[in-house]
Amino acid sequence: MGYTSLFNELRDLFGTGREVNDISGSGIKIRNPSFISENADKGFINCSDYEFSENTSFTYPVFIPSDPGTKKVIILLHGLNERSWVKYLSWAYSLSLSTGSYVIMFPISFHINRSPAAWSNPRAMSDKVSARIGSGKAIQMASFANVALSRRLSEDPMRFFNSGHQTVSDLVKLMSQIRDGRHPYVPGGSQVNVFAYSIGAFLAQILFIGNPGGLFERSKLFMFCGGSVFSNMKGTSKLIMDSMAFERLYSYFLLNFEDDIGRKGPLAEYLNSDSTGLAFRSMIDYARLPEYRERRLGELGERCSCISLSDDRVIPPSGIEKTMRLNRRKSAARLEILDLPYKYSHEVPFPVAGDDLNKPVDDAFSRIFAKASAFLSA
Repeated sequence: MGYTSLFNELRDLFGTGREVNDISGSGIKIRNPSFISENADKGFINCSDYEFSENTSFTYPVFIPSDPGTKKVIILLHGLNERSWVKYLSWAYSLSLSTGSYVIMFPISFHINRSPAAWSNPRAMSDKVSARIGSGKAIQMASFANVALSRRLSEDPMRFFNSGHQTVSDLVKLMSQIRDGRHPYVPGGSQVNVFAYSIGAFLAQILFIGNPGGLFERSKLFMFCGGSVFSNMKGTSKLIMDSMAFERLYSYFLLNFEDDIGRKGPLAEYLNSDSTGLAFRSMIDYARLPEYRERRLGELGERCSCISLSDDRVIPPSGIEKTMRLNRRKSAARLEILDLPYKYSHEVPFPVAGDDLNKPVDDAFSRIFAKASAFLSA
């Protein structure tokens, strides 16, 4: 089945919390176990964010392969400002079918079903968009799809770090559950690899560089449309964040962040001594802790591979290539830059937009995910 048909079938089958017993006769099932986020570092998080119970208690989809006895797992990490799993269902299914792996789609803090439903409701967000545009400041790319994230990051850019830190803590818990045989579906001691897209790749690089508890020591990382340090990203987009939010975020982390963490306190201690704290700092800009970043990325060697798209404007290939290049001599990953024979974007690499595009989109999807599956199953 081609990507376009698969996209439509899975969109119609899937609902958050809904079980699916068979997909297209493949024997693949979808289950939605519950998860409780136990991130207790209140000194790191904006106090107003504790009111969102969705972010603490949620479910996440697990694609169970036809052979549930396998000990192969892929964690799929999504992009910034996603409010639905629909875009990723075909990705997860294809990875599971091609590799025979469990595929866990895990939501980043305050994304997908870890955020209020109103944040993705055009009617609920329309007044907030109007107020933001009418604020008297020149704002580009404001939309109902990005206004919730844009307002939150403009108000407190540290939410970018906080969300990542909470998700790292959650993924450490998830990995520990799998390692110790405490996961409700995945066999204990399974080999866990990661497929990461966009900001999910940024998060994955921090996990692999920091390697908390040695949990990612044997894992492979495949990155799609991601892999750059933060300073080379261009996040202004109607589907991600508006120009005011990105300028605030960029300015804070490039100009003020290092000064702020020089002060004493639990945040400064974490960012100056914890391996994942150091990893986050090193992924902000090429000049931040370059020896640490390059040494750890270099140690990944053949466990890391990446595909970038030549017309990607959000995370351009040049930034990925520069990030993964070690001392200008060798690359820390296999990087392939592809162009696709249709109009695409970082946010929508595989558009479902009519019969004329079906075949080239189906072919591009098959080509890219065949490469990802071959790498992750080798």
